[in-house]
Amino acid sequence: MDYAKPSDVVASMVDASLKKLALAPRDIMIRGAISGALLGAATTLAFTGALTTGQPLVGALIFPVSLVMIVLLGLELVTGSFAIVPLARLEGKASWNAVIANWSWVFVANLLGSLAFGVLIAISLTNMGKVEVAGVAARIVAVAEAKTIGNAAIGTAGMVSVFVKAILCNWLVCLGVVMAMTSTSTVGKIAATWLPIFLFFALGFEHAVVNMFVIPTGMLLGAKVSLSDWWLWNQIPVTLGNLVGGFVFTGLALYATYKPAKPVADVAQVAVQAAE
Repeated sequence: MDYAKPSDVVASMVDASLKKLALAPRDIMIRGAISGALLGAATTLAFTGALTTGQPLVGALIFPVSLVMIVLLGLELVTGSFAIVPLARLEGKASWNAVIANWSWVFVANLLGSLAFGVLIAISLTNMGKVEVAGVAARIVAVAEAKTIGNAAIGTAGMVSVFVKAILCNWLVCLGVVMAMTSTSTVGKIAATWLPIFLFFALGFEHAVVNMFVIPTGMLLGAKVSLSDWWLWNQIPVTLGNLVGGFVFTGLALYATYKPAKPVADVAQVAVQAAE
């Protein structure tokens, strides 16, 4: 039987938090950059599927492939880390400084990977600027503008809306990450991850790492968006909303109700303390 009970899942979450905190910055950067690029690739494919069929739900069905690959390969995604990594602190096995340092490294790595893929796909979609921006490229531009200057146009309401969408997004995304731990089989992990990720994308919620790809790539393709538009009206509030959704609604909530009765084997505590 490949099903793990919720209490066992939370024990696995705590163990995963210790392992993540023990990672060297070099490994975080490599794994995080790959994750950022994978989300960019999946977003591009999702837009392609939606445009080709005229059915947005097709794109939502496609997008979870990115999170599945990230989970199966053990890569680093800051939105997932928002839920998992603080559990080591709640167990008294790491400091908040260590948690924040990990988040910072993963955030930068995700950003670099997203930007790198964005540059490459912009070149690919426009043949080095020789082809008119149309199709998927035009869709990326439209979404980038909607996520930034679209929010700016309605002021505080736009800021609050994007923050709430980010909370809801990462509640679902982190449920996908955690649900993968309910199974020991590859098929089970894929199915468990797929469902919540499909929900977030279909509902149009806000994911910080997806936006690290969509918005700057849209800017490269001609979106009338400035750096301040990107960060003020989307990236910062979305990141904060993802933090709340991941840590409070998923990590903390599950830990509070299914906290392991016995201490989880601290395979990485020495390394974490050394890093501090």
